[in-house]
Order: sequence, then C-alpha cells, then structure tokens
Amino acid sequence: MKRMATTRIGVRELVEFVLRSGDLNQRQGSQNTALNGARIHRRLQKQRGDDYEKEVYLKQSVTMSGREYTIDGRADGISHTTDEDYTIEEIKTSDLDFAEVSENTLQLYWGQAQVYGYILAQQKNLAAVTLQLTYFQTTTEVVTTKTKVMQQAELTAFFQQLIAEYEEWLVLRDQWRAQRNTTVKQIDFPFPAYRQGQRELAVAVYKSILLQKRLFVEAPTGTGKTISTLFPAIKALGEDKIQRVFYLTAKQSTRQVAEDALALLSQQGMQLKSITLTAKDKITFAEEVDLAPENNPYMLGYYDRVKPALRDLLMHENQLTRTVIEEYARKHTIDPFEFSLDASLFADVIICDYNYLFDPIVYLQRFFSEPDRDNFFLVDEVHNLVSRSRDMYSASVSSQTFQAVLQQAKTESSAGTSALEKLTSKVKRALTKISKPLRDDDITEMTGQAPLDSVNQALADWVAKIHDWLAEYQDNPLVDTLLDAYFASLTYLKIADLYDETYQSLVSYDHKLRQTTVKQLCLDPSAFLDRALGLGAGAILFSATLSPLSYYQQVLGNNKDSLTFRLASPFPSQNQALLVTPYIQTTYRQREQNLDRIIASIGVMVNAKVGNYLVFLPSYSYLETVQAAFAAAYPQLKTISQATQMDEIQRAEFLAQFTAQPTGTLVGFCVLGGIFSEGIDLKGERLIGVAIVGVGLPGLSTERDLVRDYFDAQQGTGFQYAYQLPGMNHVLQAAGRLIRGSHDVGVILLLDQRFASSRYTQLFPAHWQHFQRCYSVAQLTNQIDQFWQMVAVKNKALD
Repeated sequence: MKRMATTRIGVRELVEFVLRSGDLNQRQGSQNTALNGARIHRRLQKQRGDDYEKEVYLKQSVTMSGREYTIDGRADGISHTTDEDYTIEEIKTSDLDFAEVSENTLQLYWGQAQVYGYILAQQKNLAAVTLQLTYFQTTTEVVTTKTKVMQQAELTAFFQQLIAEYEEWLVLRDQWRAQRNTTVKQIDFPFPAYRQGQRELAVAVYKSILLQKRLFVEAPTGTGKTISTLFPAIKALGEDKIQRVFYLTAKQSTRQVAEDALALLSQQGMQLKSITLTAKDKITFAEEVDLAPENNPYMLGYYDRVKPALRDLLMHENQLTRTVIEEYARKHTIDPFEFSLDASLFADVIICDYNYLFDPIVYLQRFFSEPDRDNFFLVDEVHNLVSRSRDMYSASVSSQTFQAVLQQAKTESSAGTSALEKLTSKVKRALTKISKPLRDDDITEMTGQAPLDSVNQALADWVAKIHDWLAEYQDNPLVDTLLDAYFASLTYLKIADLYDETYQSLVSYDHKLRQTTVKQLCLDPSAFLDRALGLGAGAILFSATLSPLSYYQQVLGNNKDSLTFRLASPFPSQNQALLVTPYIQTTYRQREQNLDRIIASIGVMVNAKVGNYLVFLPSYSYLETVQAAFAAAYPQLKTISQATQMDEIQRAEFLAQFTAQPTGTLVGFCVLGGIFSEGIDLKGERLIGVAIVGVGLPGLSTERDLVRDYFDAQQGTGFQYAYQLPGMNHVLQAAGRLIRGSHDVGVILLLDQRFASSRYTQLFPAHWQHFQRCYSVAQLTNQIDQFWQMVAVKNKALD
C-alpha cells in the first residue's frame, strides 16, 4: 500500500491502494530493477519519435468526502498524430520474463495507464485513448509491448470505481481526524506547571510549524524536550496546520519516551492515532524467519486480508505500539512489519528510527517519494545524526564476502554451483585487481576522488546475473551465503549513483588475510540531509548537546534559512561542581607518566563522599589500565566495568548496581562515547560523580583524516569537524549523566589540561561557565570537600 495524501493523491498510490491483491513479496522485480529503472526509462524514451512527449504531468480534481482532492502523476510518455489520436505509454521494468508477471501486477500496470488515460480524455475531450504498456526485462533486455484502445466511457467507469472505494477510507480517516482535532483542542499541558524554559521551547516549536521552518534546539537535560516538542506539534495537528508528525530517533529508549508522552496526553481524552515502527528483524514473527515467501502464511494472501485487518485495528486502537501491531497481525494472519507500514498511512504521529527518512536504501517511499507539506519532522538526539548520516550515505564491499561464497561452493555439488563459481570469481578478480598497487608497494590503503568504475561495473554485471541464478536455483544450499554478498552489492551500487564531489574512494588491503575492501566514503552528507528534510514542511532538530549550533546547522543540512534556539539549564549551577585539572595530560604519549595523578584525582572524588560514580575513558584498553591501577590503589572500593559486548540483560544488570540508597561506594568504568555515556538516567543518589579522562578525540584513522582534509579545503575547519567537535559531544553527553533532576547534586571532573584551554572552554555550554581550574591534587581535594560541605549545609537548612 502507498501513501494516502491529504489534498493530493498520486496516481500510483490510488491504483495500488485499491487494486493490489494476493501475496506479499510477489516476485515483481528486485532492488536492482529499482536502481536501473530511471536509466531504462530514459533510454526507451529517447527511441521515440518527434511526436512523443516524455514525463507528462497530468492532474484531475475530484470531490470526495466533501473535500476537493487532486489526482496527479507523470505519465511516462504521450504521443499523438492528430488532435484525436493519443497514445499514453506506461513503461515498466523488471527482472522477470513478461510471461511470469502475475495477473495482479499486470492489473496494477494497466490501472495506472487507465487513470492517465481518463485524465487525458477529460482534458482533451477525447472519445478514446490508446494505452501502451512497454515492459523491459532487465536481465535479457527484451522489450514486450502491449496496447489496448479504451473508450472514454470505459475509462470514466474505471476511474469512478477506484474513487468510490478510496473514498470509503477517506471518510473513515476524515472522521478520525475530526475526532482528533476536537479532542486535541481540549487537552492542556500534562503537568501542573512548565519547567524553566519549557513554555518558551513549546512556543518556538509551534511558531516554526506555522512558518514551515527548520529549528535547531539545544535544550539541556531536565528541560523536558520530548513533551515540549510533541505537545505543540500535536496542537498544530488539531488546527490542521499539519497532518502528520514524524518523531525520529536514534535509539529504542527515546522511542519509549515519546510513547510515554503520548500516553500521558491520551489520559486527558486525546483521540490521536500514533504508531511506533519497529525494525523488520525485531518484529517479524519467529516462525516466519526460515520460511520462504511462498510457504509463509503471513505473506500468502496478505493483500486480501490487510484491509479488514486495518479496519479492525483502526476502529479499536489509537496507540499502535509494537505489542498492539503484533496482536492484530496474529489475529488476521498477516506479516507484522508490512502491516505496521500499511497502518502508518492512517497515523497522526509516527515514531521511528532516523533511517526511515534519511537512509537512501530503506527510506519510506510511501511517504517520501516527493515533498509533502503535511509532514513535519521532530528529530530527537540529533547530535547522533552526524555520524549516522555519514554511514547511511557510505558503502563498502569486501573480497572476503565473495570468497565466503566461493569457499562454500567448493564443498557443494548442487545444480548451479559451477555457474555461480564462475560468476563470483569474476567480481572477486575485479576487487583483487584494484588492490594490486597496495600489494606491490606493501601498503594497506589508498584513496582517490574518482569513483571506482571498474568495481562498479563488475558488481552491476554480477548482480544482474545473480538475480537470475537465485530465481533458478532457489533451493541451492549456497543461497543464504550468497544473499549477504548480493545485498551488500546492491547497496554499494545505490550509493555509487549518489557519488559526487563530497565522496572519496578508499581501497584497503589486509596483507595477512589477503583481503581487499573498497569503500565509497561520504565526507559531507549535508546536501542529502537537506533534501530529506525538505520532504516535509519543516523540522525541529533537538538535543541536550548541540554546541556549537552553527556546526550542527552546517553538517545537518546547511540550510541558510534554518533557525536556532538555546535553552538555559533548569537546574541551579551550584548543584554541580565542575572541576578542570590542568595538571593532568592524557595524550597517548603522556598517559603512562600521568597515570598516578589520574588515579589520585579519581580517588579524591570517590573518597570525598560515599556513593555511586562513573569514570569515562577513551578506549577499552585504557579503561583496563586505569581500572587495574585504581583497584590496586583502592582495594577497599568496589569497581565494575563496561565489557566490549553487552546484551540488554547485561546492561540492565550493570545499571542496577547503581542503587538509590548506596551503603558503600561503587565506581563504574565506562568507555566515552559508548552505551553508558548517553541515554541512561541515573537520578538522585544513583549517581553523584562523573570523571572524564581525556577530551574524547576519536582515534586517528584514514577516514577521519579524509573528513579533516575535506573541511580544511572547504573552510579551514578540518580538525574541529573531524576530531574536536565529535569528541567534545561525547564529553558533554557523558557529563550529562549527572544532574538529572532539580534536587540532584554531584561532581564532574574533566581530567585533561586541554579542557583548561580556550579552544575547549569556548565550547562549554552556558551551564558550565561556573567551572573551576584545580592546579594540583591538593587544590582538587579542597574544592570537592568545600562543595560537599556546602551541600550538607544547604540540606540541613532545608530540614
């Protein structure tokens, strides 16, 4: 199913919503077809005569459910020899032979052509229109052409039938939206009073929606960012200023916070439909995993059952969480992931991961195939989007991936294995050839600005032939191993289509493993992010740590019209001692000789008051060194540390040790930028001190050096953008684990002399301006003692 628009309905969306039937995952094509579709369209269109016009925009106004809608789209081509003789061409591409295309798929193809035919007949007052379906099989390049002549009366009857069924769902949606608007107007802010700055933030968000702007917001911990952005956005929904809010997050924990905020508003009687989209690998039923689509009961007949399932779901539920989606999917025997996507068409608020908007491979085409001013984006913890977006627009393939296929092929004698070996050996040879200079010169990496055309061509040829192989030998034991290489290659080719001056090619060779890896590295994805954010009316991009705002404005879209808003911390600065130690150096060369001072400084903090503490270090190896030295110096204190791989249960067990009423001191050692340096909430006595060792600079790497060189060439900010600012964000996030509530108190130690330099103090947020420099362990001891004495006096006065 495709997007149901508010005032505009695309031709394809209309046809597919009404006419699609049968099984989910019918083999109608492949990702490879999508990659080549536009190219093939252009190729075929160039072959047409002088009377042929390509990509013709057609639209027709219709009234449904008492409102006017525009049905529109682009016909692939229109030709005419006389004023009454018109032919509309619909071009389709697929890997399948035309004879293998399902009846329902053909119905969808012809359906689009018929709608275009209807619109053209209305505009030109034509008695009849010739419809031509041109089908291009990508693997053989065989073109099949089918034509039919339809009278205006036939086209009109077909179009009206589509509109009649579509209107039934519009009536339902309009009823739900009317109920939404009425109840949203009646709700109030769900807390007795606004926190400091909270009302100002809500007003700024609402104004940004009215102005259709992008707003970058730095709102420190405690300002209630989630409810302060969601509440005004929902109020805008109730006024029909927008129709759909996407709440985009990087982590499951923040998605849960958004769900909780909506549940809180629902307690006031708000009738609003929200949905949380869960990753396919998490929500797919366990019994589906090993089933082929043709044997999967949740896919077989999916489109025949999905509309009754949607009606059942939407008539009885408002908050469509993962649990609710799974319940109704089981009830109606339909795939839960695809069901959630179809249900999202009717949602007012959609909570989902960043990749559903920004990732060029998995973005939601049903919503984001074209701009829609009814959409508005709330992007939470947006500091994470800097590295995430660079990863989304980069791609790599390794010879090891193809070698795994070849190694398994040697042990198999199944049909098709020999042919597969030959095909895969060719692409592996192309990768081996590209790394020859590395082997000859005994070096490990080389970079270049140009795309690796020879690799791209080899992968494109391999993908096209492997698709046919998979269709013919789907029971071959090699299929599972092969699919890893297949999808990695498809992703690589998609990114190759985006390659421009913001990219670098990186070829690396592991001499020990004899393994070649090629990577297309996106150094600056800001233009892609700008394009994605432009698919809605505007966006609020917010985080507790967004300093300097100008940096995030540039790397997250570089839109000159974006606005900024910064809130002060709602918590008194005296609740937190922020101490910088210029007497400690933690650069790689200085770490060993400064270890004693580091241990002594941490010891001063944790021995000043019984309680729970966290110490953040730049790497696992350094963590082990510091923890071992600390445990030797203070054997009476309990220490725990973050492990390299921790599942959800292990993480929960680690955090559970930070109790609200500790009877002894606990010191946890964690990696800066890791799983415990953001997104955890240890309130009150669960955490009273944080030490951060080093300024958080990411490790030196060729990739980061390429980013540095790129921004140096652009504007002379290479080191800051590649190393300093990402590192400082890790520091701010880790420090933000302390002081989670208005009554929390504690100590933050910044253990590195670089923190005392203006290069870093200028990056300190406003609520850090009370920091103090301590030039010795003795002075540090005195400052911490004074802080806790002040806290004790204050608490006594309150008692």
